[in-house]
Amino acid sequence: MSAGKLIIGVLAGVAAGAALGVLFAPDKGVNTRKKIADRAGELKDRASDFVGNLNDKFNRAKDEVSDLAEKGKYKAEELLDKGKSKMEEAKGNTSYNRQQA
Repeated sequence: MSAGKLIIGVLAGVAAGAALGVLFAPDKGVNTRKKIADRAGELKDRASDFVGNLNDKFNRAKDEVSDLAEKGKYKAEELLDKGKSKMEEAKGNTSYNRQQA
């Protein structure tokens, strides 16, 4: 089960529980409907804040991963260049050694 489905399920359960609690409470219909509307609005605001925070965290993590990938790419290129230099140096030394023999 994905995290998104789990979060949606939890939020739906909270909303259903709150609505049922208000519906079974002894109060006038007008008051009950107002309470349901108020709680639904609060739940919507909380869910919106939660999704916004989750989105911010995701974007920060994505940026960090991109930065790490860029640094890794730079290091790999640096090591590859050093390796090529060492190979050229080794080839040069081999040619020099053959000429001396």
